[in-house]
Amino acid sequence: MGRFLYPNEYYSSTYAIDFEQLYSLGYRGILFDIDNTLVPHDAMSDERSRALLKRLREIGFSVCFVSNNDEPRVANFVAELHVDGLDDPQYIYKAAKPRSKGYLEGVRKMNLRRGQVLFVGDQLLTDIWGANNARLPSILVQPVAKETKLQIKLKRILEKPVLWRYLKKHTLKGQA
Repeated sequence: MGRFLYPNEYYSSTYAIDFEQLYSLGYRGILFDIDNTLVPHDAMSDERSRALLKRLREIGFSVCFVSNNDEPRVANFVAELHVDGLDDPQYIYKAAKPRSKGYLEGVRKMNLRRGQVLFVGDQLLTDIWGANNARLPSILVQPVAKETKLQIKLKRILEKPVLWRYLKKHTLKGQA
C-alpha cells in the first residue's frame, strides 16, 4: 500500500543531492518543485538556490520548475534567476500535480526524453505521486521550512505513515 507514493530516493535536503553523480548516470534534466523544495513557501530565490541552479547549469543540466502555484508566483521566481544570468530555466505553473501532464510538459520543454529527466520535490501526495504517474524517477526531500499553510500541514499528517513504511526499508540520505 502506498508504493505509488514512494520516491526512488529520499534526501535531507535538495542541497545534499549529488547532482554530479546523477549526471554521470545519464540524467540531463531536472524538474523541480519550488516551494519548500528550494526555498520556503512563497519566498523568492535566495543565494543558496541561485548557487545550486548555477552549479546545475555548469554540470550540464537543463532545469524546469513544475509548480501547482499560479503564474505570477512561478514567473517571478524564475525572473529573479534570469537577473542572475540563469536564462535556461523553463516553468510550468498550475501543473495540477499529481497529474502527469505538467511533468511531461516539462520534459518536452527541456527537449529531453523521459529517461533523461528526474523530479525533485518535498511532498508525497502531489510531487512524488505525480512523478510516479509520469513514470519519472523521483527524489523526495525534507521541507526547507516548517509549514504555515493548513492544507499542507494536513497533507504532512497523511504522509507520515507512508514515510514511516518507506523508511523501514530505505534510508534518508545526505547532510545539508
